[in-house]
Amino acid sequence: MTITIIGIGQSLRSDDGAGLAAVRAWMAAYPGTASDPRLQVVLVELPGLELLDLLGDSHAAIITDVVHSDAAPGNLHRLEIDELASFQPGSSSAHGWGVAETLQLGRLLDLDSLPEEIILLGIEAGDLNLGEGLSEAVQAALPAIVEQIEAQVRGWLD
Repeated sequence: MTITIIGIGQSLRSDDGAGLAAVRAWMAAYPGTASDPRLQVVLVELPGLELLDLLGDSHAAIITDVVHSDAAPGNLHRLEIDELASFQPGSSSAHGWGVAETLQLGRLLDLDSLPEEIILLGIEAGDLNLGEGLSEAVQAALPAIVEQIEAQVRGWLD
């Protein structure tokens, strides 16, 4: 079984770097799990359609990224691939061609290489202005998303 963990974000756009920060924090908190040979960990800025290649032949995947909805900054979202439509038309992505659109395209093309199970762990963004560092609300959400990543990975590995 191969599990892919992908952190997405733009490190120079404040909260947009939260997906990257979440995966980095998880790797620091759980180095034993993160180094498991059944895992592939990827940190990427602006993946666009390359996301489909990054998912490769994985059996399961976790994608961490910021999301934009009406929720308060720092709010956590756990979405499975069928639920991603709620973040489609009308919702914006700082990555141009967004995660939801890319995964939906992969499903429409019926790509055999997509994982059977894909989970998006999203952190509601607050500040997307230019600059490094996360807002206080998003920074405070990192421990909870780290625990969600670990729980999901351990569930798949066990």
